[in-house]
Amino acid sequence: MSELKIDVDRETAKGRYANMAVISHTANEFLIDFALLQPQGPALVVSRIITSPAHAKALLNSLAENIRRYEEAYGPIEGFEGFSKKGWGQA
Repeated sequence: MSELKIDVDRETAKGRYANMAVISHTANEFLIDFALLQPQGPALVVSRIITSPAHAKALLNSLAENIRRYEEAYGPIEGFEGFSKKGWGQA
């Protein structure tokens, strides 16, 4: 497979910080809301991704592989124990 080339406009390339995600689904699609949770108010959704179940599963597998590589290089990711599935925003 050849290298995939992706164009990113300047605004998108800046990225958005999120410290919370809420995931929900229908029979045909997954919705992932990335949000910024601040102490002084409600969580603000900074980005919403809508994708197919197949792409959601591919994302899951890719994320798992990248976390495995990260932990192999830098050690275990600490602090996750405090998040329950519901606490991390699974709808």
